[in-house]
Parts: sequence; structure tokens; C-alpha cells
Amino acid sequence: MKKIPLKKNKNVKYNNDKGYIMNKIILGLAAVSILAAGTSNAATYKLTVPHVTTIDGYNHQSLLVFKNFVEVRSNGQIEVAIYPSGQLCSSAKECIAGVQVGMFDYFQTTIPELGNYWEPVSVFDLPYMLPNDRVAECVYSNEKFISDVRNELIKKAPNIRLMAVSNSGGWRNIATTNKQVKNPDDMKGLKIRTVPAKVQQDLVRALGATPTPIAWPEVYTALSTKMVDGTKNGIVDIVMNRFHESLNYIILDGHGYMGGAWVFNDKKFKSFPDDIKKIIIDGVAAQNQYLRAYPKHKEYSAYEEFKKADGVIYNPTEEEKKAFKTAVLPVKTALLESTGAEGQKWLDRFETEIKKCKVKIQANYDIQLN
Repeated sequence: MKKIPLKKNKNVKYNNDKGYIMNKIILGLAAVSILAAGTSNAATYKLTVPHVTTIDGYNHQSLLVFKNFVEVRSNGQIEVAIYPSGQLCSSAKECIAGVQVGMFDYFQTTIPELGNYWEPVSVFDLPYMLPNDRVAECVYSNEKFISDVRNELIKKAPNIRLMAVSNSGGWRNIATTNKQVKNPDDMKGLKIRTVPAKVQQDLVRALGATPTPIAWPEVYTALSTKMVDGTKNGIVDIVMNRFHESLNYIILDGHGYMGGAWVFNDKKFKSFPDDIKKIIIDGVAAQNQYLRAYPKHKEYSAYEEFKKADGVIYNPTEEEKKAFKTAVLPVKTALLESTGAEGQKWLDRFETEIKKCKVKIQANYDIQLN
């Protein structure tokens, strides 16, 4: 596609200056106009919501929960138009850029991808920080914590309003095509697909492998053509996207909670009257409930499907897990060197929230065990 320079809005901070991304988004918006031409004009508030996964995936299904909730609760004042499978934007970078300039209203990205805008948020994606779902959900349900993160993020990425951190497919594990990984030494020489984020790429390097950033819609092809030797994903994503046709091994190292960051166009959100804002906030909460339940519901059948395809699942010993945690310690060091005092501040805050949640969960144990 020919690169066409675009005139920038001086009131918007652009993370990526390449005009071709915005040009592609504009082409997508032309499609929106055509598709919307035949729809009802009864709704007062219309939301354009793109995503890059299929209609069978949990992102699309969760958006149907959101759409139903806000349209019904608003008595039709809100209309949600969902555009799946990269119809309007083909990568998180393009979609976030579209939200930032007001072309789109709502989109799901990830914590590591937000790190491209505000690097200190990447401390939440450091490996082996969150121990389990209960702790992770407790931390990300703390509205004060999310509000503080939102306020910092919007300073670095104007118009990007963090609405919630959901689960996006379970826990990241290392999955490979032709080599079983049991310890960090087994990673040496492998090419592993990552998201385009520093922490995830540094993690792969720390294990002796080569990180290869590949956009989500291209991962299936990258695995099947042996462009990469593996990926770091949850089992639900692996099976749902048929990656297990190429992947033969998984080690359940659980190095990362797959936090899905849902962002809204801040100006659009603030333009709504309070009653509409509340409906949207409640709709996001309903959507989040679905997203947190989905991987728990689907993991068993996904693992069974993986095994039926002759996939091998390896659960590492405590000693092997410790070896992985030790091997990736330089990832934290490098991030703190890059982010300085601000990074340390947010790492301390994150660790504090984790400890508070552990105490809260222990108190729950104590009540039930008496």
C-alpha cells in the first residue's frame, strides 16, 4: 500500500508516526460507513468496536455480552456495532491508534502492548509475578488500583481510557513444535513467537531463545510454515485457533497471566451523560465476568483436544520451575533500568496489591477451615 502522509491532530499524541497505519484505518472507516448505511438511526449513542480475532473467539462472544447488556439497559439509546476478524484494523497497534484518534470507541489489547505507550505498566507483565487466578482477579478487581493505572496511562497515551483488565485466554505457557521443553536449557536456539513488547521479548532472550514478534492473525501461518519453533499462549487460544495442528509440546510453566486490557476512547466516554456512563461501566463488568469464566470453562476440553492430536503436556517439577524463575530475573532488572524510579514505584505498588490479596484469600481460608 502506498504510504500517504496524513495531517495530524495537534491535540492528539501519536505513538506511531507512520501514516500508512492511519491510512488503513481510514479505509476501514469507509467500510463502517457503508455497513452502517442500512442500519437504524434510532440509537442516540453508537459505538464502533473492532477486534482482530474470529467470531468464535471469547473476545467476540464477550462483546456480544457487552452489546446485549448496554443496548437493553439503555432501552436502545446505545447501539454497539462489532467488526470482527480485522475488518477495520488488523493489529493491536492499528486498532489502538484508531481508538486514540476517535475512529473507534472500544477495543481489547494486552498489558504488554500498553507498555509500548507507558513502559512502567509492563511491570504487571513480569514473569511469575501472579501465582493464580484468585490473586490475579483480586488485584485487577481493585477499582482504586485500576483508577490509578488509568490516570497514569492516559497521560502517556492521550484519549486511551483503561476500562478493565480481564482474562484473555488463561495463562501463558511455552508451546513448541518439535522439541519438548522441560528446563531453560531446552529453549536455547528456538525461535519463539511473542507479542511486540519488550518484556515478552526479553523473557524469551533470557531463556536463550530468539523472540519473533508476529501479529495475532499471522501466528497460525508462522507455526505451520515453521517460521517459528513455538509460541507463548494459553491452551484455550492454542486449540481455538488450531495452533495444535503444528504445536506438539507444552510445558505448564505458567509464566504469565494473560491480562486483557479493554480501552475506550476517553473523549467519547466523557461526552456521555452519567446514566449512560453507568450502563457502559456495568456492561464492561458483565463482559469481564464472562471473560474470567471462559478459560476455566474451556481449559479441560482444550487440553483433551490437544492430547487427542498427540500433543504432549509436561508439568514441571518445583526445581524446574525455580530454574525458570531464576533464568528470567534479568528481565526485571532490565525493565527497572529502563523505567527508573517510576518503574520501581509501580512494581512496589503491584507487589503490595498482590500481598494484600494473598492476605485476603488466606483470611477466607481461615474462616472456611474453622
